[in-house]
This record gives sequence, structure tokens and C-alpha cells, in this order.
Amino acid sequence: MQQGTINREMKTAPVQGSMNLLTRLSRVVYRRATEDVIGLRMKPFIALDYLRERGATSQQQFGRDLMVDQNNAVILLNDLEQAGYVERRRDPTDRRRHIVEITSAGARAAEHAERKLETVEDQVLGRLSASERAKLRDLLAKALEGDGDEAV
Repeated sequence: MQQGTINREMKTAPVQGSMNLLTRLSRVVYRRATEDVIGLRMKPFIALDYLRERGATSQQQFGRDLMVDQNNAVILLNDLEQAGYVERRRDPTDRRRHIVEITSAGARAAEHAERKLETVEDQVLGRLSASERAKLRDLLAKALEGDGDEAV
């Protein structure tokens, strides 16, 4: 899309706070990063990316870390499992728990979506220089580091 489209998507009332700007920017990304564009919807991509970085984890921890209630976590994992992107198995040390792990197909789907997401990033952050983008990424990562139990 053209730069003017981004401006129309972002223009509403003037915003002062960083959280408002981050929320609005997130909405622009969600609108643009459709399944047709990146090959996955954003929520499944975020879930797969989390599992790629974290490795095998309990279903409960998955829901907590992604800040998704357990019912929605189960629905998301059911969809990912049906697509062949994750596997769930009982924890051998606690049969009440499920362990979730990304499959090789899930890793490939996440890698593909990540490459396609670079195009969306170029559109959304096109007004920032490469060094400004790197600084923004570093600042956002730093902010998330201090998030403790609610890290994504």
C-alpha cells in the first residue's frame, strides 16, 4: 500500500501517549498482516513464534505467556494441532498437564510468515530509517524484558 494509506489508517485524534500509539500501530499491523499476505493469521503466527523461541512448554504456561485465557488457548492450540503445526502430549511427570511443541511444519510456516511480515513492516515503518527501526526494536525488546510473568 501507499504511504498515504498508512497515514489515513493512523489519523484520528492527536495522541500523546506511547501506549495509544503502540495500540494503534498494532491495529495497523493486524489489518495488513492477513492470512493472504503472510500465510497465517497473526495469532497463530505469534503462537508459533513463541514456541519456536521457547521450545516445548506446558499448555498452561503457553496461555499465561501469551496472555490468552485457557479456553482460548485450547481453541488456538486445537487449530494449530489440526494444521499439523504443533503437537500436544501428556507430561510424563504429571499426567494432568499437556506439553506443547512446535512441529517442523509449524516452524516452516512461522519462518515463511516471518519473511512475509518483513513486507508489512516495510509498509508500516517505511518512514523510519534502518537505524531508527533497529532502535525501536531494541527499545520494545527492552520494555518486554521487564515484563516478568506477563512476558510474551
